[in-house]
Amino acid sequence: MADGSWSPTPSLRSQVSEAEWQMRVDLAALYRLVALNGWDDMVYTHISARVPGPEEHFLINPYGIFFEEMTASSLVKIDMDGNVVQETPYKVNAAGFTIHSAIHGAREDVKFVMHLHTDQGIAVSAQKEGLLPLSQTALAVLPELAYHDYEGIALDLDERERLVADLGNNAAMLLRNHGTLAVGLDAGDCWRTMFILERACKIQVMALSAGRDGVLIAPEEAQHTVARQMAARGPLRLEGGQSAYELIWPGCLRRLHRELPGFDA
Repeated sequence: MADGSWSPTPSLRSQVSEAEWQMRVDLAALYRLVALNGWDDMVYTHISARVPGPEEHFLINPYGIFFEEMTASSLVKIDMDGNVVQETPYKVNAAGFTIHSAIHGAREDVKFVMHLHTDQGIAVSAQKEGLLPLSQTALAVLPELAYHDYEGIALDLDERERLVADLGNNAAMLLRNHGTLAVGLDAGDCWRTMFILERACKIQVMALSAGRDGVLIAPEEAQHTVARQMAARGPLRLEGGQSAYELIWPGCLRRLHRELPGFDA
């Protein structure tokens, strides 16, 4: 790899538990979905997943592999101190470790963490008012949206305490002047939250082309109504009482198998 070559990692399926393998497949799928939607930033963002079991290990991307190339076997398993616990030729992004170890260490309910640097996400994160209640899409994510002020590239481990304090029990966050972040109890939940947040940001950037005075803020009563409606579904519940993993995730995997196969190797 010093010469720039890359080849898929041999399959680890026979070397890990079925639960870990499924987690690896779902995480690799998230990376591929980000690439498929044009949300990747070469190698400079990261998605992680907590490995099932008591060891407090999590999986993250091998630094230097593009998201469209990610496979279940190439993901790197590390502990909460950043030590690689399974043999691999790859390194881990230090900033990725800071952000993801902070959240996995503080939120046992969180299984997946996704952080992106999209144009629209950064644009809204840099706007003083943050995400505005301009669309139904924004109203769906606003009740679970937090903010974290920019402190520089996330290399200072001291930032972890402030990051998790700002996130609290929320599912989404705007990292000011930086990008977006979403967490989930499973891959489908994390993807749904990020998809809605990113789409809300894109809608806002488009709407504000008319100028701040030219946009219509949703009525306050309607904002409260949507917040109640979202809360009434309960965690992970969507239409018909189904979870995002049941309703959305199978379709995401079908799309990947059609358009960007190989993630499950």
